Amino acid sequence: MGKIGAVAVIGAGIAGIQSALDLADGGFKVYLIDSKTTIGGRMAQLDKTFPTLDCAMCIVSPKLVEASRHPNIELILYSDVTSVSGTEGNFKLKLLKKARYVEEDKCTGCGICVEKCPSKVPDEYNAGLSKRKAIYLAFPQAVPRVMTIDAAHCLYLTKEKCGVCKKVCAAGAVNYEQKDREMELDVGSIILATGFKPFDPLLLKQYKPNHPDVITSMQFERILSASGPTQGHVLRPSDGKAPKYIGFIQCIGSRNPHIGRSRCSSVCCMQATKEAIIAREHDPNLDITIFNIDIRAFGKGFEEFYSRAKKEFGIKFISSRPPEVQVDAAGKMFVRYEDLNEGKIKNMPLDLVVLSVGLDPSPETKKLASMLGLDLDEFGNVASLIDHPLETNAPGILACGVVQGPKDIPDTVAQGSGAAAKSSALLATERGTLIKEKIYPKEKAIPEQPRIGVMVCHCGINIGGVVNVPAVVEYAKTLPNVVHSEEAIYACSKDNQEKIITLIQEKNLNRFVVASCTPRTHEQLFQNTLKDAALNPYLFEFANIREHCSWVHMNEKEKATQKAKDIVRMGVAKSSLLAPLATSRVPVTQKALVIGGGIAGMTCALDIANNGFPVYLIEKEEQLGGLLRHVTSLEDGRRSSDIITPMIRSIMSHPRIQVFTGTQLEDLKGYVGNFEGTLNTKGTKHEIKFGVAVIATGANELVPSGYYNYGARNIITQLNLE
Repeated sequence: MGKIGAVAVIGAGIAGIQSALDLADGGFKVYLIDSKTTIGGRMAQLDKTFPTLDCAMCIVSPKLVEASRHPNIELILYSDVTSVSGTEGNFKLKLLKKARYVEEDKCTGCGICVEKCPSKVPDEYNAGLSKRKAIYLAFPQAVPRVMTIDAAHCLYLTKEKCGVCKKVCAAGAVNYEQKDREMELDVGSIILATGFKPFDPLLLKQYKPNHPDVITSMQFERILSASGPTQGHVLRPSDGKAPKYIGFIQCIGSRNPHIGRSRCSSVCCMQATKEAIIAREHDPNLDITIFNIDIRAFGKGFEEFYSRAKKEFGIKFISSRPPEVQVDAAGKMFVRYEDLNEGKIKNMPLDLVVLSVGLDPSPETKKLASMLGLDLDEFGNVASLIDHPLETNAPGILACGVVQGPKDIPDTVAQGSGAAAKSSALLATERGTLIKEKIYPKEKAIPEQPRIGVMVCHCGINIGGVVNVPAVVEYAKTLPNVVHSEEAIYACSKDNQEKIITLIQEKNLNRFVVASCTPRTHEQLFQNTLKDAALNPYLFEFANIREHCSWVHMNEKEKATQKAKDIVRMGVAKSSLLAPLATSRVPVTQKALVIGGGIAGMTCALDIANNGFPVYLIEKEEQLGGLLRHVTSLEDGRRSSDIITPMIRSIMSHPRIQVFTGTQLEDLKGYVGNFEGTLNTKGTKHEIKFGVAVIATGANELVPSGYYNYGARNIITQLNLE
């Protein structure tokens, strides 16, 4: 039996979405499965990301829209995998799709049912800090924008009372008779991306987790968010007042062998630092202290981020692990800790305590691992080798993101792409067998007179917290040829993409300007929206009022607003001159160049070659292996040669990999998809053609000349020690 050119991605957080998009773009049918009602996972709950303080929703929202639009991605949500059978290339999944009690193809997402519903329950999206209705949309930017009835709290489904949501639904989407139904899928590979759940601090009673002003880091994240329960204002849950003194306690549920969680959760130090900075931006009068065992600022830009928190924002870091949170007879809260500098036990009064909770495997992980026959490590994550972090013990089944172990968003996204590359290599012969092309409506003719629409984005509070967005919207209405102008909290969300299409159609717009963040990540999204509205994509103009305005003038609100008006005016003026452009296809050179023959370059070359494409691998040294050749042993006890030797053997014997050692790239010309390069191997020139290049040139060990008495016989570097 031949392999199947489809992949099941279980888990629709940022890792799963990235895998799905890469696979679908690469020519495979993808089933994106999640037990929740929407896609986005934990990242959709975040306010900003570290260390750049980018808006999390602004990063994830375009991906939500892309995944929902992609013709080769099928969203299967509110569904549980019940069984898996088969082997690599031919798996059969059985799923139980739970009843929403709302017909997905009829619901318009208008929200009238939510307004009228009388039943209120704690809102999971806001981490229990607010209430939602029994019929609900998980969050404002949710994809798909389809309501769900919580059967456990619906008055009609539990007591056969009420029924108001069905009465007010003009689309007739509410269906109390809807039943769970079984589904079957045939796929060639499975990617597990089930993410994590935050550690439950109720297991550590000494920190008073039931006190209303003792909250988790995820709850504080929602407080800081413009779409959160307090619209981004830092307020205490107990009385709604602004706190003065805030304390973070690190490693709650991490680095604690007494509760079976001895490992570091990787993200908590930087998450607390990020949240402290954002809180100070909201309220410069806040006094914030972070109690920590140590600060693990190991990632790119992390140490600078940590230093900035101390120097620019006055965040205090105290090296101590408080054993408890105490509340006195008057109801005052304080943290008891050891001052290591003075060797004394001290008490610090606080108005709000934030527990930086660790990352536990999601509840689905253990169940799915048992079903799939996967090994788990001592912490309940999917087990893997350090040199094969995405592969499981079951052929054809891959794992990525936090299901494989705690990690931050960039590493999670990278693993999502890596898992997609591994999966597509397994099914390379079936590429393109199950896909379909998206068909856009025919472009309408453009009259000479421009009719321009403008949407000004708040970007949460990234723009709206500095720029007077309503004033910019009103100003845009006065500009020549502007027919319509309005604001949006997140212009990149699916509901606003649909609104843009509606505006273009109803108001006969033939140009559109969005004033928001960066075209680098968002322009393609809006251009595709114009194509869906039968407009040429090049009739879209981007006005960047975040990087070019609100971020650089955050302390000059009036001037920032005036500058935003100027930027919008320029965008509108330029859009008046835009004309439809035609696109054309050109052939590409289906070969790759990988520069650098270390462990990263070799892994990359193998994955590209296993996907069916020829690869040139060049290394300036005389042999492959990079810095790993100078490392004696690895953390799992194996010698580095145990990894390098078989990998080099695979490289040298691969029919689609051509290796050049002692070689450097001397000249380069061409353009995307068609490059020409000149290689120099000890004076001998080689001309090569390729369509894409990967730079994996690694790093050199810092030689600390002039420091620490380096050069003395007893002062050596780590590589010297190896």
